[in-house]
Amino acid sequence: MRRCAIGLLVTLALALLVTPLLADAQQPTKVYRIGRLAADSPSEGPPFGHRTAEAFRQGLRALGDVEGQTLVIEWRFGEGRLERLPDLAAELVHLPVDVLVVSGGEPFIRAAQQATQTIPIVFAGQSDPVGRGFVASLAHPGGNLTGLDTFSSELHGKRLELLKELVPTLARIAILANPANPGTVPAVRAVQASAHALGVQPHVMEVRSSDEFESAFAAMTRVDVGTLLVLTDPQTFERHVSAIVALAQRSRLPTMYPWKSYVEAGGLMVYGASLPDIHRRAATYVDKILKGAKPGDLPVQQPTQFELVINRASREG
Repeated sequence: MRRCAIGLLVTLALALLVTPLLADAQQPTKVYRIGRLAADSPSEGPPFGHRTAEAFRQGLRALGDVEGQTLVIEWRFGEGRLERLPDLAAELVHLPVDVLVVSGGEPFIRAAQQATQTIPIVFAGQSDPVGRGFVASLAHPGGNLTGLDTFSSELHGKRLELLKELVPTLARIAILANPANPGTVPAVRAVQASAHALGVQPHVMEVRSSDEFESAFAAMTRVDVGTLLVLTDPQTFERHVSAIVALAQRSRLPTMYPWKSYVEAGGLMVYGASLPDIHRRAATYVDKILKGAKPGDLPVQQPTQFELVINRASREG
């Protein structure tokens, strides 16, 4: 009888030890949900859409975050319709997502901010986020927002200097700009200031839709500009890279573009931050936030990789 009692006690003790181990082994690993609000689908949009999406995934994989295993990515795309952005951002917030990653510029970030003041937001590229009122400072963003600066406005002076080196007799330059883009006004001011400093007269050519490209280039011919500077605009310009490059070639205008995809389409020159590198680094913010960091405590980073590419085979100029 005593032996039976001892055996029963040993069995119960072993059961108590094994049960928590089994419970721990059976606990599922948390799968995080990442929201991505972007301009265009990586499979259907411009070439850099696919490139930046893959760079983001590579950044996650390098940190051990595997899509489909430790996290899932929920995509929503503006596709040229800014009025859809508030609803798309709200969809992601209501899923809900653990982190919201935004690219596409100011309208996309505004939509995300309006949708949530609590879910962490990481912007993958935005020029002058302090000046645009997104963060309190680069070192201490505050709130639920942080990310990466494209440093775009600060590069306009260098872009004009490169064009001036290419065309030493340059007297007039055209600036292709979309006034519907909130970031256009400060960008145009920066270009105009740099142009005047170089003794070059700037002519702003406003384009709100792709239907206006032809008339804008016709106006450049009438003004007799020597070169063209294309400002960034995810909703109009970056969705029609090939059309803009074709018109620049037909007009024989040496052109400076904001992103490498233009040169890959036959354009002459690009000088700017590397978008794939920005999106790859955005993954590090996501990883830190999922591990407990607060976005307001993560400093906004500036670009570390810049691309200067000159296409010697371009038919511009």
